[in-house]
Amino acid sequence: QVQLAESGGGLVQAGDSLRLSCAASGRALVGYAMGWFRQAPGKVREFVAGMNWNGGSTGYADSVKGRFTISRDNAKNTLYLQMNSLKPEETAVYFCAARFGTDTVVIQANRYPYWGQGTQVTVSS
Repeated sequence: QVQLAESGGGLVQAGDSLRLSCAASGRALVGYAMGWFRQAPGKVREFVAGMNWNGGSTGYADSVKGRFTISRDNAKNTLYLQMNSLKPEETAVYFCAARFGTDTVVIQANRYPYWGQGTQVTVSS
């Protein structure tokens, strides 16, 4: 079983950048499809970005395309989310998630069995 721990959140101004990290332990991330989700207060958890098991395919929510980049470093067993040009409406808790062995980008939260505890991102206007 893989354990996930996010870090890198914080308070930034609109237009700033942040890089979130998701460190895995217990199992190597190789072979796991990965995803980033976010949840704002009173809203449902939404897909932000995802990657298939070998990193060959990535996908993004329309709202973040061109600004966010998902990547992974298998040597460090870590997933990243580079977020540029952040907007106030993107204030949320950001979560990483893992699912073993999926060859496609999975956008449904309920298909991921493994989750981190989340990291808060606050974007001020």
